Amino acid sequence: MQLKAKLIAASAALILAGGVSAQDLVVRIGHVGPTSGAIAHLGKDNENGARMAIEELNAKGVTIGGRKAKFELLAEDDAADPKQGTAAAQKLIDSKVNGVVGHLNSGTTIPASKLYFDAGIPQISPSATNPRYTRQGYKTAFRLVADDVHLGGTLGRYAVEQLKGQRIAVIDDRTAYGQGVADEFEKGVKSKGGNVVAREFTNDKATDFTAILTSIKGKNPDVVFFGGMDAVAGPMLRQMKQLGINAKFMGGDGICSGELPKLAAGTLADGQVICAEAGGVEGEFKASMDKFKAEYKKRFGIDVQLYAPYVYDAVLVMVAAMQRAGSADPAKYLPELQKTNFKGVTGQISFDEKGDLKNGALTLFTYKGGKREQLAVVR
Repeated sequence: MQLKAKLIAASAALILAGGVSAQDLVVRIGHVGPTSGAIAHLGKDNENGARMAIEELNAKGVTIGGRKAKFELLAEDDAADPKQGTAAAQKLIDSKVNGVVGHLNSGTTIPASKLYFDAGIPQISPSATNPRYTRQGYKTAFRLVADDVHLGGTLGRYAVEQLKGQRIAVIDDRTAYGQGVADEFEKGVKSKGGNVVAREFTNDKATDFTAILTSIKGKNPDVVFFGGMDAVAGPMLRQMKQLGINAKFMGGDGICSGELPKLAAGTLADGQVICAEAGGVEGEFKASMDKFKAEYKKRFGIDVQLYAPYVYDAVLVMVAAMQRAGSADPAKYLPELQKTNFKGVTGQISFDEKGDLKNGALTLFTYKGGKREQLAVVR
């Protein structure tokens, strides 16, 4: 009896030491992003956004259904690889997470979404822009940013109308994201009577673009669009300069990071790059975004790269739905998630019938002096 009493006391002490009582509701939020590989800086940025939200929720002592909730972040690395992405998704499902925020890339988000749907687990992607993600009929899939139809099309029209592009070349990395945004860019160019003189492709791990850039140079382009990520765009920009291609360089959110000037090794000319981030903050939300960025830097010692604020909002949107439902059970809070009307750091958040963000914005940027400079917010 004495031994049993001691074991019970020891167990109680361990529970208290971990900050969780027997009455607490443990809520596990999964996050998946590429925290290894060429775009690990973007994956870690997203994970940091989730971590900030989890830490703040625990500090506030949030309750769900009258019980104090203890939030746990289960973070997985998909290395931007579809196979690793589905493995990570299955691991979270097996761990019985209450919801998932992620993945970062469309190429990992789309195949993983089928697994989450089959398991009945809500998923909010803070950054995947391929339209297919929310057009598969999965009621568990939500998106916090505008999709490639809006992003690529806007950039294509901008290339013709604002940059006055006469001869436009298009390159993509053959990923779901890269090819998708390049296709929509080309449609946008053609809708305004623009001339696409070349369409080339590479892959998301390539470092040598001599052959395709030499072919493109012969077409004398004034605009080059790349559908892909900054880890590939940086070396491509370096090689464009070496080959004497002085065209404007455009891309979607995959290249629109704070790391691009470093990856391009100082070869960026002021105003040469025009890119779009699938999100936009205006008016009253600027102050909250500035505050978030300051708190992020204080917490992690680095600047926000791209989508950390959207990940942060995604976690809070998910938990707010749990609170309204009075339950962290996915089947019970999913209907509340669909009815979301939430004021976040990134703006007013609500979803349409497909799970897409209503009235999604884009922010156009360029680079000057090695730093991003905002051009305009477009809706």
